[in-house]
Amino acid sequence: MAFDQTHLWHPYAAMGAPVRPVVEAHGVRLTLADGRQLIDGMSSWWAAIHGYNHPVLHHAITEQLGRMAHVMFGGLTHAPAIELGRRLVDLTPDPLDKVFLCDSGSVAVEVAIKMAIQYWQARAYPAKRRLLALRGGYHGDTFGAMSVCDPVTGMHRLFAGVVPEQLFAPRPACRFDGPWEPSAIAEFADLIALHKDELAAVILEPIAQGAGGMWFYHPQYLREVRALCDAHGVLFIADEIATGFGRTGRMFACEHAEVAPDILCLGKALTGASMTLAATLTTAEIATVIGRGEAGCLMHGPTFMANPLACAAAVASIDLLMAGDWQARVGGIARQLTRELEACRGLAAVADVRVLGAIGIVETHMAIDLPALTARFIDAGVWLRPFGRLVYVMPPYVISPEDLSMLTGAIACVLADI
Repeated sequence: MAFDQTHLWHPYAAMGAPVRPVVEAHGVRLTLADGRQLIDGMSSWWAAIHGYNHPVLHHAITEQLGRMAHVMFGGLTHAPAIELGRRLVDLTPDPLDKVFLCDSGSVAVEVAIKMAIQYWQARAYPAKRRLLALRGGYHGDTFGAMSVCDPVTGMHRLFAGVVPEQLFAPRPACRFDGPWEPSAIAEFADLIALHKDELAAVILEPIAQGAGGMWFYHPQYLREVRALCDAHGVLFIADEIATGFGRTGRMFACEHAEVAPDILCLGKALTGASMTLAATLTTAEIATVIGRGEAGCLMHGPTFMANPLACAAAVASIDLLMAGDWQARVGGIARQLTRELEACRGLAAVADVRVLGAIGIVETHMAIDLPALTARFIDAGVWLRPFGRLVYVMPPYVISPEDLSMLTGAIACVLADI
Protein backbone atom coordinates (compact mmCIF):
# COMPACT_ATOMS: atom_id res chain seq x y z
CA MET A 1 0.00 0.00 0.00
CA ALA A 2 2.87 2.38 0.67
CA PHE A 3 4.18 1.68 -2.83
CA ASP A 4 0.69 2.16 -4.30
CA GLN A 5 0.24 5.51 -2.58
CA THR A 6 3.65 6.71 -3.74
CA HIS A 7 3.83 5.35 -7.28
CA LEU A 8 0.48 4.20 -8.71
CA TRP A 9 -1.89 6.65 -10.34
CA HIS A 10 -5.57 5.79 -10.04
CA PRO A 11 -8.29 7.12 -12.37
CA TYR A 12 -9.53 10.65 -11.72
CA ALA A 13 -7.52 10.87 -8.51
CA ALA A 14 -4.47 12.74 -7.28
CA MET A 15 -1.38 10.77 -6.36
CA GLY A 16 -1.79 9.36 -2.88
CA ALA A 17 -5.59 9.47 -2.88
CA PRO A 18 -7.04 6.81 -0.55
CA VAL A 19 -7.72 3.38 -2.05
CA ARG A 20 -8.77 0.05 -0.58
CA PRO A 21 -6.93 -3.16 -1.46
CA VAL A 22 -9.12 -5.96 -2.87
CA VAL A 23 -7.78 -9.49 -2.51
CA GLU A 24 -10.71 -11.52 -3.92
CA ALA A 25 -13.96 -11.06 -5.77
CA HIS A 26 -16.74 -13.67 -5.99
CA GLY A 27 -20.30 -13.20 -7.15
CA VAL A 28 -21.33 -9.70 -6.05
CA ARG A 29 -18.81 -9.44 -3.18
CA LEU A 30 -15.41 -7.82 -2.98
CA THR A 31 -13.11 -8.98 -0.17
CA LEU A 32 -10.75 -6.34 1.20
CA ALA A 33 -7.30 -7.11 2.60
CA ASP A 34 -8.60 -6.56 6.14
CA GLY A 35 -11.21 -9.29 5.63
CA ARG A 36 -14.26 -7.07 5.19
CA GLN A 37 -16.65 -8.00 2.41
CA LEU A 38 -18.48 -5.38 0.36
CA ILE A 39 -21.54 -5.87 -1.84
CA ASP A 40 -20.57 -4.33 -5.16
CA GLY A 41 -23.14 -1.87 -6.49
CA MET A 42 -20.89 -0.66 -9.30
CA SER A 43 -20.29 -3.84 -11.36
CA SER A 44 -16.73 -2.54 -11.77
CA TRP A 45 -17.93 0.50 -13.67
CA TRP A 46 -20.99 -1.30 -15.04
CA ALA A 47 -19.11 -4.17 -16.71
CA ALA A 48 -19.38 -7.19 -14.35
CA ILE A 49 -22.95 -8.11 -15.30
CA HIS A 50 -22.45 -11.78 -14.31
CA GLY A 51 -20.67 -10.94 -11.07
CA TYR A 52 -17.07 -11.89 -10.35
CA ASN A 53 -15.12 -15.11 -10.79
CA HIS A 54 -17.80 -16.70 -12.93
CA PRO A 55 -16.73 -20.26 -13.84
CA VAL A 56 -18.06 -20.04 -17.42
CA LEU A 57 -15.94 -17.00 -18.21
CA HIS A 58 -12.89 -18.44 -16.48
CA HIS A 59 -13.23 -21.69 -18.40
CA ALA A 60 -13.41 -19.86 -21.73
CA ILE A 61 -10.28 -17.85 -20.95
CA THR A 62 -8.21 -20.75 -19.63
CA GLU A 63 -9.25 -23.01 -22.50
CA GLN A 64 -8.21 -20.35 -25.01
CA LEU A 65 -4.98 -19.74 -23.08
CA GLY A 66 -3.99 -23.34 -23.77
CA ARG A 67 -4.09 -22.58 -27.51
CA MET A 68 -2.72 -19.03 -27.70
CA ALA A 69 -2.92 -15.89 -25.61
CA HIS A 70 -2.48 -13.48 -28.49
CA VAL A 71 -1.70 -13.16 -32.16
CA MET A 72 -1.67 -10.04 -34.30
CA PHE A 73 -4.90 -9.40 -36.19
CA GLY A 74 -3.10 -7.83 -39.15
CA GLY A 75 -3.20 -10.40 -41.94
CA LEU A 76 -4.24 -13.16 -39.52
CA THR A 77 -7.48 -14.21 -37.86
CA HIS A 78 -8.73 -16.75 -35.33
CA ALA A 79 -11.87 -18.57 -34.27
CA PRO A 80 -12.72 -16.50 -31.15
CA ALA A 81 -12.82 -13.28 -33.20
CA ILE A 82 -14.96 -14.91 -35.88
CA GLU A 83 -17.38 -16.34 -33.33
CA LEU A 84 -17.62 -13.02 -31.52
CA GLY A 85 -18.24 -11.16 -34.77
CA ARG A 86 -20.98 -13.64 -35.66
CA ARG A 87 -22.73 -13.05 -32.33
CA LEU A 88 -22.48 -9.27 -32.54
CA VAL A 89 -23.90 -9.20 -36.05
CA ASP A 90 -26.75 -11.48 -34.95
CA LEU A 91 -27.53 -9.42 -31.83
CA THR A 92 -27.34 -5.89 -33.21
CA PRO A 93 -30.00 -4.32 -35.44
CA ASP A 94 -29.83 -4.35 -39.23
CA PRO A 95 -28.03 -3.08 -41.20
CA LEU A 96 -25.02 -3.23 -38.83
CA ASP A 97 -22.89 -6.09 -40.06
CA LYS A 98 -19.24 -4.93 -40.13
CA VAL A 99 -17.29 -5.33 -36.88
CA PHE A 100 -14.09 -3.61 -35.74
CA LEU A 101 -12.73 -5.18 -32.54
CA CYS A 102 -10.61 -2.89 -30.37
CA ASP A 103 -9.26 -2.44 -26.86
CA SER A 104 -11.51 -0.16 -24.85
CA GLY A 105 -14.59 2.02 -24.97
CA SER A 106 -12.66 5.20 -25.68
CA VAL A 107 -10.94 3.52 -28.61
CA ALA A 108 -14.31 2.31 -29.92
CA VAL A 109 -15.45 5.95 -29.98
CA GLU A 110 -12.23 7.05 -31.70
CA VAL A 111 -12.80 4.38 -34.34
CA ALA A 112 -16.40 5.51 -34.82
CA ILE A 113 -15.28 9.11 -35.33
CA LYS A 114 -12.64 8.00 -37.83
CA MET A 115 -15.23 5.93 -39.70
CA ALA A 116 -17.53 8.93 -40.02
CA ILE A 117 -14.79 11.30 -41.18
CA GLN A 118 -13.24 8.83 -43.62
CA TYR A 119 -16.67 8.03 -45.03
CA TRP A 120 -17.31 11.64 -46.00
CA GLN A 121 -13.74 12.10 -47.26
CA ALA A 122 -14.23 9.10 -49.52
CA ARG A 123 -17.47 10.62 -50.79
CA ALA A 124 -15.64 13.86 -51.62
CA TYR A 125 -17.14 15.90 -48.77
CA PRO A 126 -13.96 16.76 -46.83
CA ALA A 127 -15.64 19.68 -45.02
CA LYS A 128 -17.88 17.20 -43.14
CA ARG A 129 -15.53 16.52 -40.24
CA ARG A 130 -17.21 17.93 -37.11
CA LEU A 131 -19.57 16.19 -34.70
CA LEU A 132 -22.77 17.17 -32.94
CA ALA A 133 -23.10 15.79 -29.40
CA LEU A 134 -25.32 16.35 -26.36
CA ARG A 135 -24.58 18.26 -23.20
CA GLY A 136 -24.47 15.88 -20.28
CA GLY A 137 -22.80 13.21 -22.42
CA TYR A 138 -19.66 11.20 -21.74
CA HIS A 139 -17.79 9.21 -24.39
CA GLY A 140 -14.31 8.51 -23.01
CA ASP A 141 -10.97 10.03 -22.13
CA THR A 142 -8.93 9.98 -25.35
CA PHE A 143 -8.76 13.17 -27.39
CA GLY A 144 -11.45 12.50 -29.98
CA ALA A 145 -13.73 11.05 -27.30
CA MET A 146 -13.06 13.99 -24.97
CA SER A 147 -14.08 16.42 -27.69
CA VAL A 148 -17.67 15.08 -27.68
CA CYS A 149 -18.03 14.89 -23.88
CA ASP A 150 -19.98 17.57 -22.05
CA PRO A 151 -18.07 20.85 -22.62
CA VAL A 152 -18.74 22.10 -19.08
CA THR A 153 -18.34 19.05 -16.86
CA GLY A 154 -15.81 17.38 -19.14
CA MET A 155 -12.18 18.31 -19.79
CA HIS A 156 -12.57 20.96 -22.48
CA ARG A 157 -11.24 23.81 -20.36
CA LEU A 158 -8.08 21.93 -19.42
CA PHE A 159 -7.35 21.05 -23.04
CA ALA A 160 -8.66 24.17 -24.78
CA GLY A 161 -7.03 24.62 -28.16
CA VAL A 162 -5.97 20.97 -28.27
CA VAL A 163 -9.29 19.12 -28.17
CA PRO A 164 -11.23 19.55 -31.45
CA GLU A 165 -14.16 21.96 -31.13
CA GLN A 166 -17.46 20.21 -31.69
CA LEU A 167 -21.09 21.32 -31.56
CA PHE A 168 -23.41 20.63 -28.62
CA ALA A 169 -27.17 20.52 -28.29
CA PRO A 170 -28.88 20.86 -24.89
CA ARG A 171 -29.43 17.76 -22.81
CA PRO A 172 -32.84 16.31 -23.76
CA ALA A 173 -35.33 17.83 -21.35
CA CYS A 174 -38.10 15.21 -21.58
CA ARG A 175 -37.74 12.44 -19.04
CA PHE A 176 -37.88 8.82 -20.13
CA ASP A 177 -41.10 8.24 -18.20
CA GLY A 178 -42.63 11.66 -18.85
CA PRO A 179 -44.68 13.16 -21.68
CA TRP A 180 -43.03 14.03 -24.98
CA GLU A 181 -42.65 17.73 -25.75
CA PRO A 182 -41.79 18.53 -29.40
CA SER A 183 -39.87 21.60 -28.24
CA ALA A 184 -37.27 19.26 -26.69
CA ILE A 185 -35.74 18.60 -30.10
CA ALA A 186 -35.99 22.18 -31.42
CA GLU A 187 -32.44 23.39 -30.71
CA PHE A 188 -30.94 20.11 -31.91
CA ALA A 189 -32.95 20.45 -35.13
CA ASP A 190 -31.71 24.01 -35.64
CA LEU A 191 -28.07 23.02 -35.09
CA ILE A 192 -28.08 20.07 -37.46
CA ALA A 193 -29.85 22.06 -40.17
CA LEU A 194 -27.46 25.01 -39.82
CA HIS A 195 -24.27 22.93 -39.76
CA LYS A 196 -25.16 19.94 -41.95
CA ASP A 197 -22.45 20.77 -44.50
CA GLU A 198 -19.70 20.46 -41.87
CA LEU A 199 -21.16 17.65 -39.75
CA ALA A 200 -19.83 14.15 -40.24
CA ALA A 201 -21.98 12.62 -37.52
CA VAL A 202 -24.15 12.99 -34.46
CA ILE A 203 -22.91 11.03 -31.45
CA LEU A 204 -24.93 10.34 -28.33
CA GLU A 205 -25.64 7.81 -25.60
CA PRO A 206 -29.12 6.51 -26.46
CA ILE A 207 -31.82 6.92 -23.81
CA ALA A 208 -29.46 6.83 -20.78
CA GLN A 209 -26.60 9.27 -20.42
CA GLY A 210 -23.87 7.82 -18.22
CA ALA A 211 -20.92 9.42 -16.44
CA GLY A 212 -21.78 12.88 -17.76
CA GLY A 213 -24.94 13.17 -15.70
CA MET A 214 -26.93 9.92 -15.40
CA TRP A 215 -30.00 11.26 -17.19
CA PHE A 216 -32.74 9.17 -18.83
CA TYR A 217 -34.53 10.84 -21.72
CA HIS A 218 -37.61 10.18 -23.84
CA PRO A 219 -37.37 7.59 -26.65
CA GLN A 220 -39.08 9.99 -29.06
CA TYR A 221 -36.01 12.23 -28.88
CA LEU A 222 -33.97 9.39 -30.35
CA ARG A 223 -36.51 8.85 -33.13
CA GLU A 224 -36.33 12.55 -33.98
CA VAL A 225 -32.52 12.44 -34.05
CA ARG A 226 -32.57 9.49 -36.44
CA ALA A 227 -35.01 11.28 -38.76
CA LEU A 228 -33.04 14.52 -38.70
CA CYS A 229 -29.77 12.72 -39.46
CA ASP A 230 -31.42 11.08 -42.47
CA ALA A 231 -32.97 14.35 -43.64
CA HIS A 232 -29.70 16.31 -43.48
CA GLY A 233 -27.19 13.69 -44.62
CA VAL A 234 -25.43 13.21 -41.26
CA LEU A 235 -24.34 9.86 -39.82
CA PHE A 236 -25.71 8.70 -36.47
CA ILE A 237 -23.28 7.17 -33.94
CA ALA A 238 -24.82 5.42 -30.92
CA ASP A 239 -22.46 5.03 -27.98
CA GLU A 240 -23.86 1.98 -26.18
CA ILE A 241 -20.69 1.23 -24.25
CA ALA A 242 -22.49 1.71 -20.93
CA THR A 243 -26.05 0.85 -22.02
CA GLY A 244 -25.43 -2.25 -24.12
CA PHE A 245 -26.11 -5.86 -23.13
CA GLY A 246 -29.29 -5.31 -21.16
CA ARG A 247 -28.47 -2.54 -18.69
CA THR A 248 -31.54 -0.41 -19.55
CA GLY A 249 -33.93 -3.37 -19.82
CA ARG A 250 -33.40 -3.86 -23.57
CA MET A 251 -30.42 -5.58 -25.15
CA PHE A 252 -29.44 -2.20 -26.58
CA ALA A 253 -30.92 1.12 -25.51
CA CYS A 254 -31.72 2.07 -29.12
CA GLU A 255 -34.40 -0.61 -29.00
CA HIS A 256 -36.50 1.59 -26.70
CA ALA A 257 -37.01 3.86 -29.72
CA GLU A 258 -36.85 1.12 -32.37
CA VAL A 259 -34.09 2.89 -34.28
CA ALA A 260 -30.75 1.69 -35.61
CA PRO A 261 -27.60 3.82 -35.81
CA ASP A 262 -25.14 3.97 -38.70
CA ILE A 263 -22.28 3.24 -36.29
CA LEU A 264 -22.53 1.49 -32.92
CA CYS A 265 -19.96 1.47 -30.09
CA LEU A 266 -19.91 -1.39 -27.56
CA GLY A 267 -17.69 -2.21 -24.59
CA LYS A 268 -17.81 -2.56 -20.78
CA ALA A 269 -20.16 -5.56 -20.31
CA LEU A 270 -18.99 -7.12 -23.58
CA THR A 271 -16.70 -9.55 -21.73
CA GLY A 272 -18.51 -9.49 -18.40
CA ALA A 273 -15.56 -7.49 -16.99
CA SER A 274 -13.21 -10.45 -17.37
CA MET A 275 -10.99 -8.86 -20.06
CA THR A 276 -10.71 -5.50 -21.77
CA LEU A 277 -12.41 -5.40 -25.18
CA ALA A 278 -14.68 -3.15 -27.22
CA ALA A 279 -16.23 -3.12 -30.67
CA THR A 280 -17.42 -0.64 -33.26
CA LEU A 281 -20.00 -1.85 -35.76
CA THR A 282 -21.13 -0.20 -38.97
CA THR A 283 -22.95 -0.90 -42.21
CA ALA A 284 -21.78 -2.49 -45.44
CA GLU A 285 -22.38 0.79 -47.25
CA ILE A 286 -20.10 2.79 -44.93
CA ALA A 287 -17.41 0.10 -44.98
CA THR A 288 -17.50 -0.11 -48.78
CA VAL A 289 -17.23 3.65 -49.23
CA ILE A 290 -14.29 3.87 -46.79
CA GLY A 291 -12.56 1.06 -48.69
CA ARG A 292 -12.85 3.06 -51.91
CA GLY A 293 -11.32 6.16 -50.35
CA GLU A 294 -7.79 7.50 -50.62
CA ALA A 295 -6.39 5.27 -47.86
CA GLY A 296 -8.21 2.18 -49.11
CA CYS A 297 -8.82 1.08 -45.52
CA LEU A 298 -9.94 2.28 -42.11
CA MET A 299 -6.92 4.01 -40.59
CA HIS A 300 -6.83 2.30 -37.22
CA GLY A 301 -5.19 -0.87 -35.93
CA PRO A 302 -4.46 -1.42 -32.20
CA THR A 303 -1.69 -3.88 -31.36
CA PHE A 304 -3.98 -5.98 -29.18
CA MET A 305 -7.00 -5.69 -31.45
CA ALA A 306 -9.21 -8.79 -31.29
CA ASN A 307 -7.12 -10.40 -28.56
CA PRO A 308 -8.09 -14.12 -28.56
CA LEU A 309 -8.48 -14.35 -24.77
CA ALA A 310 -10.77 -11.31 -24.71
CA CYS A 311 -12.78 -12.53 -27.71
CA ALA A 312 -13.24 -15.96 -26.11
CA ALA A 313 -14.40 -14.27 -22.91
CA ALA A 314 -16.85 -12.09 -24.85
CA VAL A 315 -18.33 -15.08 -26.67
CA ALA A 316 -18.81 -16.86 -23.34
CA SER A 317 -20.30 -13.75 -21.73
CA ILE A 318 -22.81 -13.22 -24.54
CA ASP A 319 -23.79 -16.89 -24.53
CA LEU A 320 -24.18 -16.81 -20.75
CA LEU A 321 -26.39 -13.73 -20.98
CA MET A 322 -28.55 -15.17 -23.73
CA ALA A 323 -28.92 -18.55 -21.97
CA GLY A 324 -30.37 -16.95 -18.84
CA ASP A 325 -33.54 -14.95 -18.38
CA TRP A 326 -31.67 -11.65 -18.25
CA GLN A 327 -34.76 -9.57 -19.01
CA ALA A 328 -36.56 -10.97 -15.98
CA ARG A 329 -33.49 -10.35 -13.81
CA VAL A 330 -33.10 -6.75 -14.97
CA GLY A 331 -36.84 -6.19 -14.68
CA GLY A 332 -36.79 -7.46 -11.10
CA ILE A 333 -33.86 -5.20 -10.25
CA ALA A 334 -35.70 -2.22 -11.80
CA ARG A 335 -38.85 -2.86 -9.77
CA GLN A 336 -36.92 -3.28 -6.54
CA LEU A 337 -34.81 -0.15 -7.14
CA THR A 338 -37.95 1.84 -7.91
CA ARG A 339 -39.65 0.64 -4.75
CA GLU A 340 -36.73 0.92 -2.33
CA LEU A 341 -35.05 4.10 -3.58
CA GLU A 342 -38.37 5.91 -3.27
CA ALA A 343 -37.53 6.25 0.42
CA CYS A 344 -34.78 8.68 -0.57
CA ARG A 345 -37.14 11.09 -2.31
CA GLY A 346 -38.28 12.71 0.92
CA LEU A 347 -34.77 13.30 2.28
CA ALA A 348 -33.66 16.91 2.65
CA ALA A 349 -30.46 16.32 0.65
CA VAL A 350 -32.19 14.66 -2.30
CA ALA A 351 -33.30 16.51 -5.44
CA ASP A 352 -34.42 13.59 -7.61
CA VAL A 353 -34.67 9.81 -7.81
CA ARG A 354 -34.80 7.97 -11.14
CA VAL A 355 -34.56 4.34 -12.25
CA LEU A 356 -34.20 2.68 -15.64
CA GLY A 357 -33.50 -1.03 -15.94
CA ALA A 358 -30.63 -2.01 -13.65
CA ILE A 359 -29.67 1.63 -13.03
CA GLY A 360 -30.72 3.55 -9.93
CA ILE A 361 -29.90 7.24 -9.45
CA VAL A 362 -30.29 9.46 -6.40
CA GLU A 363 -29.39 13.06 -7.20
CA THR A 364 -28.60 15.46 -4.37
CA HIS A 365 -29.00 19.22 -4.18
CA MET A 366 -25.34 19.82 -3.36
CA ALA A 367 -22.07 18.26 -4.50
CA ILE A 368 -21.11 15.12 -2.60
CA ASP A 369 -18.05 14.73 -0.35
CA LEU A 370 -16.76 11.67 -2.21
CA PRO A 371 -14.14 10.45 0.33
CA ALA A 372 -16.50 10.85 3.26
CA LEU A 373 -19.47 9.13 1.60
CA THR A 374 -17.29 6.33 0.21
CA ALA A 375 -15.98 5.61 3.71
CA ARG A 376 -19.50 5.56 5.13
CA PHE A 377 -20.71 3.17 2.43
CA ILE A 378 -17.79 0.85 3.18
CA ASP A 379 -18.70 0.93 6.87
CA ALA A 380 -22.21 -0.10 5.77
CA GLY A 381 -20.77 -3.09 3.88
CA VAL A 382 -21.30 -1.86 0.32
CA TRP A 383 -19.14 -0.53 -2.50
CA LEU A 384 -20.57 2.57 -4.15
CA ARG A 385 -18.63 5.40 -5.75
CA PRO A 386 -20.67 8.61 -6.05
CA PHE A 387 -19.61 11.61 -8.09
CA GLY A 388 -20.74 15.20 -8.41
CA ARG A 389 -24.30 15.28 -7.06
CA LEU A 390 -25.04 11.65 -7.93
CA VAL A 391 -25.21 8.50 -5.86
CA TYR A 392 -25.91 5.66 -8.24
CA VAL A 393 -26.15 1.90 -8.27
CA MET A 394 -25.60 -0.40 -11.27
CA PRO A 395 -25.39 -3.88 -9.75
CA PRO A 396 -24.49 -7.16 -11.43
CA TYR A 397 -27.57 -8.83 -12.89
CA VAL A 398 -27.02 -11.83 -10.61
CA ILE A 399 -27.53 -9.85 -7.39
CA SER A 400 -30.06 -11.27 -4.95
CA PRO A 401 -32.98 -9.20 -3.64
CA GLU A 402 -31.42 -9.32 -0.17
CA ASP A 403 -28.09 -7.95 -1.36
CA LEU A 404 -29.80 -5.29 -3.46
CA SER A 405 -31.73 -4.20 -0.37
CA MET A 406 -28.40 -3.80 1.43
CA LEU A 407 -27.31 -1.37 -1.29
CA THR A 408 -30.53 0.66 -1.37
CA GLY A 409 -30.73 0.70 2.42
CA ALA A 410 -27.18 1.99 2.71
CA ILE A 411 -27.93 4.78 0.24
CA ALA A 412 -30.99 5.91 2.18
CA CYS A 413 -29.22 5.67 5.52
CA VAL A 414 -26.10 7.58 4.48
CA LEU A 415 -27.99 10.31 2.62
CA ALA A 416 -30.33 10.81 5.57
CA ASP A 417 -27.38 12.15 7.56
CA ILE A 418 -26.01 14.72 5.07
